Order: sequence, then C-alpha cells, then structure tokens
Amino acid sequence: MSHSLLFQRCLAVVLKSEGGYSNHPLDSGRATMKGVTQAVYDSYRLKNDLSINPVIDITDEEVKDIYYSMYWNPMRVEQINNDDLVLHVFDHGVNAGAFTSVKMLQRMVGEIDDGIIGQKTLRAIREFNGNVVDEFIKRRKLFYVTLVQRKPELRVFIKGWLNRIERTKF
Repeated sequence: MSHSLLFQRCLAVVLKSEGGYSNHPLDSGRATMKGVTQAVYDSYRLKNDLSINPVIDITDEEVKDIYYSMYWNPMRVEQINNDDLVLHVFDHGVNAGAFTSVKMLQRMVGEIDDGIIGQKTLRAIREFNGNVVDEFIKRRKLFYVTLVQRKPELRVFIKGWLNRIERTKF
C-alpha cells in the first residue's frame, strides 16, 4: 500500500516517541508495541481475518497499516494545509485518541466538536486568529496537566507526555 509522503513523515516522528515494547501497570493501554496496544492489534488482526498474535510480534508493515487505517484516515488530517499542525493533531490522536485530538482542534478554532474534519473546520483553521500550531501545542500540554489533576496516579507519565510534545517536529 502506498502512503502519502506527509503520512510517512508524520509517522516517522510519531514512532520516535512511541518506542518499543511497554506494559506499564498504570497505562490503560497495557501491553503496547510501537504505540499499538494489544487491544488495537487484536481488532486489526480480526478485521483482516488473521489470528490473534502478541503485540510484541507486530510487524513494521502492520504498524504502518494500523496508524494509517485506524488513525490517519479516520482523522482526515491530510486536508489541513499546515504540515506542522497535521503532525501535532496526528501525534496527539495517536497518544490521546484520534477523535479526542480532532475535537480538541475543533473547539480551539470555534467549531462544533463532532470529531470530523470537514469544510467548516478547515475554514475555521484558516481563519484562526493567532498561531494555530502554538495554540494547539498549548492545549496539548493543558490536556495532560488536566488529566493528571483528575487522575493523580498518572503523574508518572506527565514528564514523558510533555517531552513528547516538545519533540514533535519535523
């Protein structure tokens, strides 16, 4: 499957943050390889009529296909005419949930947060009063700070989340 150059560039940045295998007891994703949780991998394998495998055995092609089919395409970020914003929205979607990220962007630009990037959202992004990337980055940081305030047990992840945001660049 051929993927756009923008997707490939964004995925390369995302994978630098996602790293290898982890199974932290406080991570709701539990067993995770290259950012793909066991549950997401199971869903992907079943959807493709494949047997369930441990996520630690995921192939690079499966990783790429999962990010493309389960995050990139549903988020419809490629329509955004700002590569840096695309990268941040995609990266946040991978880390916090695809529709969580899109809805955060929509609220930021004053659109209805339906989780679908369409013409109204694209127009609102173009007409945004300020630096749309800097504002999205601020909101990403606030998202994690607020999450830790609501769930103090997640404090163990805050430094990594904030560092990830700082590293999210081409």
